[in-house]
Amino acid sequence: MFNIGDWIYGLFGSSGEMGLLLCIFLIFLIDALVFPTLPEFFFVIAFMYKPELGFGLELLGVALAAELIGVTALYVIVGHLKIPKRIEKLINKYVDFLLLGDERLILLNRIAPMIPFCGAFIRIVKWDFKKSLLYVVIGCVVKYGVIMLMSNFFFNYFGSSEAQWFTLIFIFVVIAISFVLSIVYKKKNAID
Repeated sequence: MFNIGDWIYGLFGSSGEMGLLLCIFLIFLIDALVFPTLPEFFFVIAFMYKPELGFGLELLGVALAAELIGVTALYVIVGHLKIPKRIEKLINKYVDFLLLGDERLILLNRIAPMIPFCGAFIRIVKWDFKKSLLYVVIGCVVKYGVIMLMSNFFFNYFGSSEAQWFTLIFIFVVIAISFVLSIVYKKKNAID
């Protein structure tokens, strides 16, 4: 099965730091615009190339820029489309069904992914755009900052081989917890 993230990583990942930064940018941009790409996994793979705080901050900056560009682009694109009222009603009904019904859902989405195409959601449910972008920034910095700091911790206190294993296990746990929490929140809201 074709995986766009693997393809991008294969294309640019072997080009050193700049290639990895471009790789992370493209993966996060596609994740924000088109479909999920497991950016956590690729973020940590890129960080393992050079597990230093400075490079981690560069990765975080690139990831944040890509997310902001992707969310904003999707917001603008949807603003130029004529969304059928039926679709708007379904999306608003879905958002009302969730635990939170406002911009804070963007933060919750970092832990338990429930809203794909965040920029489209922001436009369709008429959330405050600046406030939404603030939550995108906070969510990105916190989630990927924690991932980077934990990875840095593993590389500082364990051998390189063990640190790589701990980091990968940590990422798979984060992804699994996110997946389980999204199912739990959806089921909980279905019962309420």
